[in-house]
Amino acid sequence: MTTAAVTQTAAVTLAGVSKTYGRGAAAVHALDQVSLSTAPGEFTCIIGASGCGKSTLLSLVAGLDQPTGGDITVNGRVAFMFQEPGLFPWLTAGGNVELALRARKVPRSERKARTRELLESVQLAGFAGKQPHELSGGMRQRVALARALAQDADVLLMDEPFGALDAMTRDLLHDELDRVRISVGKPLTVLFVTHNVREAVRLGDRVVLLSSRPGRVIEEYQVPIDRPRRIDSGQVAELAAGITDRLRAEVSRHGS
Repeated sequence: MTTAAVTQTAAVTLAGVSKTYGRGAAAVHALDQVSLSTAPGEFTCIIGASGCGKSTLLSLVAGLDQPTGGDITVNGRVAFMFQEPGLFPWLTAGGNVELALRARKVPRSERKARTRELLESVQLAGFAGKQPHELSGGMRQRVALARALAQDADVLLMDEPFGALDAMTRDLLHDELDRVRISVGKPLTVLFVTHNVREAVRLGDRVVLLSSRPGRVIEEYQVPIDRPRRIDSGQVAELAAGITDRLRAEVSRHGS
């Protein structure tokens, strides 16, 4: 992976990226010749059938794994937010956020105030002293988002972060994510993996559809819908229906 200078135009660039696990007859081809470029501040949603390599793609961008072929260029700092909050149960909500600040070597004198600001940004003012088990699922994900923001990321990778939540909580967190992206004070590029097509249209500036394994980019959809959006709006539903039809055709073609 190459970490590029901040002067480059694209925030993330994948050029002919492939990933194969194992060798010989047992090899699993997860991604094949994926090329994708995201602009600074762009919110790109990635959808596709289960096992098409969506999570693998994020892991490669994060540097948690290496591609078998192709090149990945990332402009700036990367943070990763998973489906599960992954909070340390022995730390408070504030302690989990502050840990990311400590990793960045933020001076101790500044950490408490910055932690408070981050928790306030995700509507958790007053919950800094709570343990993770004292928080609801949605609140734990808000702490995870605050922790990701504490890393001062330029690129935020989100792997189905709201997939395990109920519909109402998920909808509220969509609004929260929109608001936080505006408030961070710099372009925040997001790569967001989801199985929920409406969620992708609700959140994304662009929706990228991957083929069944091995994952290839087979369609890209711009989302020309003004913000703020509602997941139940007619425009969101109409575009999501068209994308869903294309996804169904792809899944049927491969018998997945």
